[in-house]
Amino acid sequence: MNKQTLIDHLNEDLAGEFGAIIQYLTYAAKATGPYRPQLTQFFLVEVADEQLHAQFLANKIVALGGEPTTTPRPVPAAHSNREMLEAILSAERRATADYTQRATEAEELGEKGLQVQLEDMVRDESGHSEETERILRDWPL
Repeated sequence: MNKQTLIDHLNEDLAGEFGAIIQYLTYAAKATGPYRPQLTQFFLVEVADEQLHAQFLANKIVALGGEPTTTPRPVPAAHSNREMLEAILSAERRATADYTQRATEAEELGEKGLQVQLEDMVRDESGHSEETERILRDWPL
């Protein structure tokens, strides 16, 4: 593991955060049915966390000597509320796994501040996953 590899991985994470922002905004617009107001609110509230994550990652990439990506990770198509929630859950689980790995990489390079911030982001993303799982638990098929 070297600094450039860490920068590259952080850029992959940044692309994921940009994709998450687009995903949440798009899904908020597409939510339908009797739970539309609640789903729209749920999706839009998450945008602020993802923006904070993206800003932190972009700043850290620059601090490490890299250039932040401006390309988002692709957003999966979803045509129903359930598909949107399942896509969100998948993305949040991936982010949790990615940030867990990234914290280990930061620790290997002696980047203690980065490690701690990434661990906080693991907490945020796993919280998002848990909330989405609870919504999906009794969601009709």
